[in-house]
Amino acid sequence: MTDADLRKSIYLNAKRETVWEYLTQPDRLAEWFHRPERPLEQGSKLEMFGTESGDLLIWGEVTVARAPEYLEYSFTVKPMGDAVSTVKWTLTQVAGGTQLSLEHEGLPQGAEAFGLILALDKGWDDHIARMRDAIHELVVA
Repeated sequence: MTDADLRKSIYLNAKRETVWEYLTQPDRLAEWFHRPERPLEQGSKLEMFGTESGDLLIWGEVTVARAPEYLEYSFTVKPMGDAVSTVKWTLTQVAGGTQLSLEHEGLPQGAEAFGLILALDKGWDDHIARMRDAIHELVVA
């Protein structure tokens, strides 16, 4: 069976340093994803909380943070049980902006996990679209 990994790639009208802020800084993360209590830095705990509920939604550890080019962290949500996956963000400078690539690896396998994979796939699409909107609004302003 093939691994069920998610891969996404978008182009943003912003410098890598700006996109990096949206991936690592609490106020910027809150605009498109979930707010952590502290910046995402190598070796730090990853804990993201629901905007309205305040409940812990996502947890893990930031394993690599090479500004402004690469961020990697372990990622778990309650529906995954004890399973731990890995999220990798790669920021590539391109003419006019940044290519942002996401790899979400190590997801639970099998037919019973397919609903979770569908939910994560849609969730990343929704969150990344909000990031694009937030960054492009910033650039236009």
